[in-house]
Amino acid sequence: MHKTIFFYLLTTSYIFSSINAIVSILPQQTFLKAIGGDRVNISLMVQPGNSPHTYEPKPSQMISVAKADIYFAIDVEFEHVWLPKFQSLNKRMKIIDITENIQKMHIEQVHGEHSHGGEDPHIWTSPANVKIIVQNIYKALVKYDVKNTDYYKTNLDTFLISIEQTDIQIKKTLSSLKKNRTFMVFHPSWGYFAKAYNLEQIAVEVEGKNPKPRELVQLIKKAKEKNVSAIFTQPEFSDASSKIIAKELNIPVIKVSPMASKWSENLINIVNAIIGKH
Repeated sequence: MHKTIFFYLLTTSYIFSSINAIVSILPQQTFLKAIGGDRVNISLMVQPGNSPHTYEPKPSQMISVAKADIYFAIDVEFEHVWLPKFQSLNKRMKIIDITENIQKMHIEQVHGEHSHGGEDPHIWTSPANVKIIVQNIYKALVKYDVKNTDYYKTNLDTFLISIEQTDIQIKKTLSSLKKNRTFMVFHPSWGYFAKAYNLEQIAVEVEGKNPKPRELVQLIKKAKEKNVSAIFTQPEFSDASSKIIAKELNIPVIKVSPMASKWSENLINIVNAIIGKH
């Protein structure tokens, strides 16, 4: 009897054994959790409130790397420095590029914080890109854990429906917007989102720095011409310049981070702000 129970526990724990995975940023954690469910233990690298351009892992995070089966990479700047170090620490860890099959955009102006050849890394701000991301995650999980393919497929199908619903809601909200399809940001993080919905983002920062007085005057002039209704800033960056512009135009400064875990709610909140529903 005891042997039977022991064998049952041994086999079921094998079938339900978890994959130890690492992600770089919070949105990835949301996507991986949606597909992997309780079959995946997820460790997050870039902690909330930190910039993925400059983040340095803590010693405790290096312990997670040493135990990891898979690292899901999304091509943020932090990875360019640290992924080779992680790989040398844990040679058996598989690195999966979840940006595969995504058409990268170039940032319109060169921003000092980005040393990745002008490519915009914020791919997850477009629902169409999120569909590709989660399918890349699914492919990696079933390759690693073929026994639970059906489980991952059910989760994938469910999440794809929720992505579609987010996209429909955004389009419906923006359908009333005939003109003034411009919004202002401090850091140019919303390029894929803007492109997906025929919007224009104007960035406040110039080459990764706050604008000089003359540049500030030009930005205020442009924002007036475009009838901008809000300025979006991120907790990871200073909002001093944005506050000056907002005061001049009598519009709100809205703190919103592309690093938020609730990616769908995040996009819907931004759309509401763009149409003037703060």
